[in-house]
Amino acid sequence: MKKILRLMALAALGLGACAEQPQPLKIDNALTPAEIEAGLLTPEILWKMGRAGSASLSPDGSKLLYAVTRYNLAENCGRTQIYVRDMASGEVSELTDLCSENNSPAWSADGRTIRFLSDRSGSMQVWEMNPEGGDLRQLSRLDGDIEGFGISPRGDKAWYVRRVQVCDRKSSDVYGDMPHSRARIYDDLMSRHWDYWDEGWYRHIFVADFDGDRIAEGTDILGADAAYDAPLAPYFDMAEIAWNHAGTMLAYTCKPLAGTDYALTTDSDVFVYDVASGLTQNICKPRHFGLEGAPTINPGAMPGYDKYPVWSPDDLRIAFRSMRQPGFESDKQRLFLYDCRTGELEDLTPEFDYNALNVVWENDDTLWFAAPIEATHQLCRLHLPDGRVEVVTRGDHDIKTFTMAGGRLVAELCTISSAAEYYEVNPADGALTKISDINGDIYGHIRMGQVQKRWVPTTDGKRMLVWVILPPDFDPAKKYPTLLYCEGGPQNVVSQFWSYRWNFQLMAARGYVVVAPNRRGLPSFGQEWLEQISGDYSGQNIRDYLAAIDDVAGEPWADEAHMGCVGASYGGYSVYYLAGHHEGRFKAFISHCGIFDFEAMYGQTEELFFLNHDYGGPYWDRTNAVAQRTYAHSPHRFVEKWDTPIMVITGEYDFRIPYTQSLEAFTAARLHGIPSRLVDFEDEGHQVLKPQNSLVWNREFFGWLDRYLKPAEK
Repeated sequence: MKKILRLMALAALGLGACAEQPQPLKIDNALTPAEIEAGLLTPEILWKMGRAGSASLSPDGSKLLYAVTRYNLAENCGRTQIYVRDMASGEVSELTDLCSENNSPAWSADGRTIRFLSDRSGSMQVWEMNPEGGDLRQLSRLDGDIEGFGISPRGDKAWYVRRVQVCDRKSSDVYGDMPHSRARIYDDLMSRHWDYWDEGWYRHIFVADFDGDRIAEGTDILGADAAYDAPLAPYFDMAEIAWNHAGTMLAYTCKPLAGTDYALTTDSDVFVYDVASGLTQNICKPRHFGLEGAPTINPGAMPGYDKYPVWSPDDLRIAFRSMRQPGFESDKQRLFLYDCRTGELEDLTPEFDYNALNVVWENDDTLWFAAPIEATHQLCRLHLPDGRVEVVTRGDHDIKTFTMAGGRLVAELCTISSAAEYYEVNPADGALTKISDINGDIYGHIRMGQVQKRWVPTTDGKRMLVWVILPPDFDPAKKYPTLLYCEGGPQNVVSQFWSYRWNFQLMAARGYVVVAPNRRGLPSFGQEWLEQISGDYSGQNIRDYLAAIDDVAGEPWADEAHMGCVGASYGGYSVYYLAGHHEGRFKAFISHCGIFDFEAMYGQTEELFFLNHDYGGPYWDRTNAVAQRTYAHSPHRFVEKWDTPIMVITGEYDFRIPYTQSLEAFTAARLHGIPSRLVDFEDEGHQVLKPQNSLVWNREFFGWLDRYLKPAEK
């Protein structure tokens, strides 16, 4: 890698990069002498690593624009900077400093300018600079923070997303004479979602004029009274919004429902907004208005998630991802095609038994996408003329996001042993060339453990892929405490992912063998394997867990007398269930935000479509055999069999699996005399995201495991 050019000439040019916030966030990611001497991954080192994101090639493919986020642990915060890499020379330029937050960089259609979001003026607004970091200008001066934006290819329009207040939920708003009241008032479901209460504010898309200097106040294309979000909650992914190449139409994802209707369905659709007429059409459920000549289609024909529209280069078609089953949030993500001339919808991947993710058009006849295949993520190419899908890349890695332009393809790649870096991909044969080294100074001093790929026989005669991560400096003559990792979701693949909390190499560095099975219910092994778990949480996937740990426990280096079991979300449920069914295998458990009491969970969570699908229905439906079997196997019904120390971790802003589930589990453990500990984060949700909270999480996590699985060290 070429040395990074620090373009601090911004200040000399009078651009005022630090004028509003003169104190840059201090970032020191150098390893200490003690860390270098130890040579092992630690939670503190994880927070010294730069985190790659938001990459795009310039229109001619000559430059790579990307962002890196770094953290200051003492300040408990981070900051994102923007970089450009010259693809020919390898030279990297740092375009923004640490005085402000700068993210979401995007090229102009001609590649002459870069637009991005920055809070340097006091709120998050759209800014512009040239590819060298000069000519800095503020393009928007709108009320409130802008959360996402896109300039039209012809440069005369812009979309942006910001929050708008649609209705009053807070009592102080409803009753103006009671300004100190602290109540929220609801008449329907979805009073809270994921990690926030619904207080009447929603994210809406605005379309505005842009004269090259300033983005004007825009038109709310959802309507001022729309009590729903676009892009979709809870992730608000701006990739769900796309200009066509002519800059005349905007495609976006929306689920225009509220309350109980919203809670019971996954039925989102792709909409197209015509800038000239102001008309909007739902292309998944066409009506009599909108694109001329579109036929009427049964509104029930596309009842699942439909999202992430991408226009073809000629603007005649829209590719998007579609799920067939209503209420099943982890159904196969089919690659669909909408013909703007005829209104016809076509499934492009009916015979391809994997998800199609992050779709990109190469030309009018060729589409690229990422797909989870056998616990990895690979790049695939689809040839429209014959419908053939070609898996282009190979290897034990994850490639989920990528960018194409000017005949080049650059992907973001990670493995269990390395965080995301950028790789150039040869489109002809999938050959990979690493072009970034964001954390090279760290990897050069850290020893990683070996990652084994095993195919373990299951109790029903199938084979299951299991990752086994060995400690650094592994000695087969020694015995190591061993952890069974239970994945959440429940339909999340255990792939070659790199996590900044559930990090397998971090666990291995603490002297643990990690067993990470791709049990039943996980994607990348076909739909039959994935769908088996729904309505059968306590069945074959539990037997898969035990098959995996029993297989590794038979190794001479696995300490069968000191095995632990850990997991979050559905993995946390798995821990609770195994605590009553493990038959003495484990000596310690840790459950993070796990489901403990199925009946209580049904009344406490928000998006009920998930439980209706995976449980089979509500607990009061006595005629529903699947649902009744599910509730009969709720973990709380087997607490009398608990006999092993357990740690329970939760976040008070977790509204998907509310913290009350964790409180129930902890109470049950204490009243049964089980050694137990509750770790409750008052300012976290389903995940632990804040730097110092993450350090506390890791200290508690490993402290608990070490106490019960490494008794000789105590």
